Amino acid sequence: MSLKRTPLYATHVAAGAKMVDFGGWEMPLHYGSQIEEHHAVRRKAGMFDVSHMRVVDLDGAGSRDFLRTLLANDVLKLTPGKALYSCMLNESGGVIDDLIVYWIHTDHYRLVVNAATADKDIAWMNKVAHERKLPVAILPRRELAMIAVQGPQARAILREVIEGIDGDAAAAIDRLKPFTAAVVDEFFIARTGYTGEDGCEVVLPADEAPDLWQRLRAEGVAPCGLGARDTLRLEAGMNLYGQDMDDTVTPLESGLAWTVDFKEPRDFIGRAALERQLAAGNLRQLVGLKLLDKGVLRAHQKVITPHGEGEITSGTYSPTLECSIALARVPAGVKVGDTLQVDIRGKPANALVTKYPFVRNGKALV
Repeated sequence: MSLKRTPLYATHVAAGAKMVDFGGWEMPLHYGSQIEEHHAVRRKAGMFDVSHMRVVDLDGAGSRDFLRTLLANDVLKLTPGKALYSCMLNESGGVIDDLIVYWIHTDHYRLVVNAATADKDIAWMNKVAHERKLPVAILPRRELAMIAVQGPQARAILREVIEGIDGDAAAAIDRLKPFTAAVVDEFFIARTGYTGEDGCEVVLPADEAPDLWQRLRAEGVAPCGLGARDTLRLEAGMNLYGQDMDDTVTPLESGLAWTVDFKEPRDFIGRAALERQLAAGNLRQLVGLKLLDKGVLRAHQKVITPHGEGEITSGTYSPTLECSIALARVPAGVKVGDTLQVDIRGKPANALVTKYPFVRNGKALV
C-alpha cells in the first residue's frame, strides 16, 4: 500500500529531508542533523509539518454532551477559545487516543487527533454518537494542513510572518495565552505544542501551507523532522501514543491521572473501569529515568526494581542534558531518587528515578 503524503511533501523532498514511513505517512525524519534541529527549537525556533494529524470538527446541539461522555477530561472546564488535553477511553479504561479539544463557540468544538489512530478514532466517535443518540455532526477536515512553530522566538517570528499575510491573524497571536486558540479568516492558531517550548500550531488550507513554510524558513525558522520532535517531547515528559500508552493501558498507569476528571455525576466511557482499578490499588506508575552509566535507554528494555520488573516505554539520548533519559512503567513502591537497574543488551546499567519533565523552556529540571 502506498504511503500518504502531506501538502508539504514536495517541500520536504526539495529541502533534502530523509523521508520515512510514520504510521502510513511519508514524513521527514530530519533535514541533515536531528541534533541541530533539536537545539534550534530549544534556542530559537523550529517548525514541524504535523499535517498528518487529523483535525475533526464537531457541531450540533449535542456536541458538549457528546464530549462529556467521550472524554475522560471534562469540556465543562472550557471557555470559548480555550483548549483541553484529554484521553479518549474504551469501556475497559484503555486509551484509544490522546487528543486536544478546543471550544470554538456555542456548539462548535475542534479536536486534533493522532495520525495513526485517526480512522479508528472517527469510527469510535460515530459509534458513540449513534449509540447515545446525540445530535452531533462529526466532520474530519482532510483539506487542512498544520504547521507547528516552536521555540523561544517562535511566536515573535510567526507573528511577523503572518503580518505579511493577514494583519488580523497577526494581532490574534499577540492576544493568545497558553492553551488558547483563535480563528481568524482561514487561519486557526493555537498556542499549543509538543516540545516543552512556547510556540503555536497553525491550521490552514492545504494549498497555502507551502507558502507559509517558506516564509518562516526565510525568517530563520529551522525545518525539523520526526527525530527532533521525539527527543523534544521526551525531554518535555510528554507521552507518545502507541509507546507510553495504548488501548491496553489506562491513564492512571500512564502518568495521566491529572487528565481524568472524576467529578460527579458525569458518566464518561471507561469511568467504571478506572474506579475499579483505583479501588484495587497497587497501580503501576510512569516514572522518569536518567541513565547514570554508559549506554542509551530504549523502549522495551527491562527495568529491575525491588518491587518487581518494569519496562521502558520511551527512551533516547537527550541533546539538552547530554545523557540518556526515558519514561518507564514500573511497579508501585518505586520512588523518585531510587536507583534502579536497566537491562541494556544483557548488561545491568544504573538509572536514577526522576520527576519529569526533564527540560522545560530550555532549562534542565533534573
